[in-house]
Amino acid sequence: MSATAAAAAATTAVSTPAVQERLRPLVAERGSSGFFEAAANGEIAILTCEDCGRRIHLPRPRCVYCGSTAVLWKPAPRTGTVYCHTIVEHQVHPLFPVPYTVIVIDLDGEADGVRLIGNLPGRVDVAAGTPVRSSFENLGADASGNPVVLPVWEIDTERAAATSGESR
Repeated sequence: MSATAAAAAATTAVSTPAVQERLRPLVAERGSSGFFEAAANGEIAILTCEDCGRRIHLPRPRCVYCGSTAVLWKPAPRTGTVYCHTIVEHQVHPLFPVPYTVIVIDLDGEADGVRLIGNLPGRVDVAAGTPVRSSFENLGADASGNPVVLPVWEIDTERAAATSGESR
């Protein structure tokens, strides 16, 4: 491959780790497959009741509010704010190098309790209310050929700057 072709491939590639091996979730599992299908399309999705319209999170086969089994995965915002966080210092698995910061995210515009968990690499200076946004990391396909794509959270520096400018 020429240097130009290699450079072009590098700039158009989806964010995929070159060497570092990662743990892969079971993306075809009945209870969460819709979440991972949405992620493969660059979206966040939350299970939603077709009858009462409420979000069902954590996902379940029926609505916890009205009992309906008419539940579908529907798009949700890719932005939110940090609800809380912790820094992991003790390595619990060889594929999770420490330190890393686990964050619980309140999705923008969602009801209380609709929260996702993510992580930020390293020991990050973050606090409740810090704005975050997601992009997606493509880990390739699983053994059955299903795409394995994960949301990757990062601090939304533009919104953070706008928020700090408003508070002056």
